Amino acid sequence: MPTYTITVTHEFCAAHTLTIAGTQEPLHGHNFVTKATIGGDSLDADGLLCDFHTVHAVLVEICNPYTNQNFNEIAPFDATNPSAELIAKHIADELAARLDDALAPSARVQSVSITEAPGCVATYTR
Repeated sequence: MPTYTITVTHEFCAAHTLTIAGTQEPLHGHNFVTKATIGGDSLDADGLLCDFHTVHAVLVEICNPYTNQNFNEIAPFDATNPSAELIAKHIADELAARLDDALAPSARVQSVSITEAPGCVATYTR
């Protein structure tokens, strides 16, 4: 377990339709609240795990293609059920691909959580 963590939040609106037990539900929208957590055991010379602003900028960049759009029409969710769990995994994997090399060796993307509605949170931990 990392000694230090920071969490950055970004909210965006999008729609999706899920297939649950073989039945497709109607298209509906959410204000998706995305929380990305970076973890590590040591701080840099400035006393930072990493810069909040850098993580936030990359998180926004990853979420922008889905903002005010239908997840089901945009890769990879045009071929995958856009559940909160799979959205969290996709964002975590993208964030790691873009940040982990720059954060290494002292930190890495630890997890991403997606809140679809109050009390409904899915988390993917890497």
